[in-house]
Amino acid sequence: MKFSPDDWALILGGSSGFGLATARKLATHGMSVFIVHRDRRGAMARIEPEFDRIRATGATLVTRNADALAADVRGEILEALAAEMGSTGRARVLLHSVALGNLKLVAPERRSEHEAVARLASELGLEGDAVSAAIDRLFDEGLDELGALATPPAYPASAFLEDEDFARTIHSMGTSLLSWTQDALARGLFADDARVFGLTSEGNSVAWKGYAAVAAAKVALESVSRTMAVELAPYGIRSNVIQAGITETPALRAIPGSAHLKAQARLRNPFHRLTTPEDVANVICLLSTDEASWINGEVIRVDGGEHISGATS
Repeated sequence: MKFSPDDWALILGGSSGFGLATARKLATHGMSVFIVHRDRRGAMARIEPEFDRIRATGATLVTRNADALAADVRGEILEALAAEMGSTGRARVLLHSVALGNLKLVAPERRSEHEAVARLASELGLEGDAVSAAIDRLFDEGLDELGALATPPAYPASAFLEDEDFARTIHSMGTSLLSWTQDALARGLFADDARVFGLTSEGNSVAWKGYAAVAAAKVALESVSRTMAVELAPYGIRSNVIQAGITETPALRAIPGSAHLKAQARLRNPFHRLTTPEDVANVICLLSTDEASWINGEVIRVDGGEHISGATS
């Protein structure tokens, strides 16, 4: 499976996680890649070797460290992409992998004492604090089965979601996909058979604490993608959303309680492991082929069966 060097992928958020893995995968199969990322100078010591790995495939890689959410920057990036593609290149893939949102509760948390740990300590004739510390230590060491007894994650107690938090998150992780697609289309940058991808999660239908704004953004993203699938089909654009299972990424680590989410996922997943960025990149690559041209307007789950499994052991 090889793409032409005239096939380009524009990846928004390509310095880590799903974006970076997808850039690597597509480049391995011959596609040229243009990555937009926003990272501080100190992070580049980690990121540049990753970019060098992509260049080592022989594929063309262009990177820009810029704010993908700024309208003026978007125009500059698309002009640069057009110049890099030249007269024969076109954007085959647009991947929106921007992870910038608010992770606040909607109200102060009212937490009760962990009765199970207290009862267990009493039965064993031990101090509750000692039992709790042992559980937390073993949970941190990877004993996922203790997640229900481990100390719950702590959330900020002074800042809660406001209208502006929702608006900013929904734009950055949801509707900005449409802005990029509209501008690229207006400039004639898309190939005749192009693929637009967004990324969602199970938080689109399951309530996770502190995830309300991001969940709203994911639902908005899915709605926008469906609309694009219908209205942009005459332009040859297929629009789909990938719903990954719980994946170890910088975005996941930013969520309070991510250790508990990972433990639950490993227990529930039929393969008892987390989804990897490479799992998702493999599917995006498959969906970018000619043979996948009839897949449009879908939310495609890439999680090894995690979402359908009721098992926890």
